[in-house]
Amino acid sequence: MDPLKEMFNKAFYQHFARTFAEADKNFNAGTFVKDVTRGMETLSLNGRLRNTSVMLHKHLPADYKKAIEVIYKAAPSLKTGYTALVLPDFVALYGKEHFSLSMEALKHFTTLGSSEFAIREFLKTDLEKTLKVMNKWAEDKNHHVRRLASEGSRPRLPWSFKLAEVIKTPSLTQSILEKLNADEELYVRKSVANHLNDHSKDNTAYMLQLVKTWDKSHRHTAWIIKHAIRTLIKKGDRDALQIFGFGEDARVRLKQFSTDKNKLRLGDTLQFSFRLASESNAPQKLVIDYAVHYAKSSGALSKKVFKLKEVTLPPGETVDITKKQLFQDLTTRKHYAGKHVLEIFVNGKALGSKDFRLEA
Repeated sequence: MDPLKEMFNKAFYQHFARTFAEADKNFNAGTFVKDVTRGMETLSLNGRLRNTSVMLHKHLPADYKKAIEVIYKAAPSLKTGYTALVLPDFVALYGKEHFSLSMEALKHFTTLGSSEFAIREFLKTDLEKTLKVMNKWAEDKNHHVRRLASEGSRPRLPWSFKLAEVIKTPSLTQSILEKLNADEELYVRKSVANHLNDHSKDNTAYMLQLVKTWDKSHRHTAWIIKHAIRTLIKKGDRDALQIFGFGEDARVRLKQFSTDKNKLRLGDTLQFSFRLASESNAPQKLVIDYAVHYAKSSGALSKKVFKLKEVTLPPGETVDITKKQLFQDLTTRKHYAGKHVLEIFVNGKALGSKDFRLEA
């Protein structure tokens, strides 16, 4: 059973219904709870969210404007966080014929949870008109609203559909990103970096050219760019590495590369260490990564790159690295018995590898 879906449990719905009954004397709390909890055991997390929106529509005034008025009254007393996504979801489902009213509602409700998924329904219906509003949001004083401008227009937002037109023409969101490329809020900067990272998967040259025009001397802008190019850095993309001066092949030698075991079981930790020795007569900027080539069920290998550190290595000097890697199943990765490979990368170039086995 998915424990996350229990955010939408009977206790939640009883509080939710009482809140709406206080906002609208015609709202029947008891009937709503019966309707919304009927068969909910079979619904997923997102299924429960959508069912809540549908049942809310059933019990609120049929007139959309009046229904939104009730939601505005109820909203301050509702729980914030994921369950608050019901409010923008309601807007996405029933508010397309009331564009201006719905835009104001999404702007307001995003401060309680997020309207990032709901706004995409409007982008799908009228991209140009919706982006015009989102450009204004990018200048809003509330950081939740500014973040919505970037997050909602991401080409590849997780848990949502792709914005095919933005993938085809990435410059459609450029003005939003440029308004936010030095934002003081980390919450916003993370979104801008993720938006750019999305672009890097479909429009690498465009994304790199864009960030090269930005002022890297500003610490917030530099942070965004570094996180935006992370996928390209892990792939050893020379143009991405060059942005921060890591584009040259490192003149270093990998020495004393060792692991503390060559066989391990699920739940074990693999410790590895190595030394990098400079073979240059000038300081070198190094970005040091490692990759684990995981065994798949088929026996083939799947590469996953991890960050280690960035250093400036003086001429003739060495740097010692030690790292531990835990091997346990995650929601995003299942481990399989068989040969695995550990590989060391410096400035995107592989310097050495070691095999080890994960036993059943």
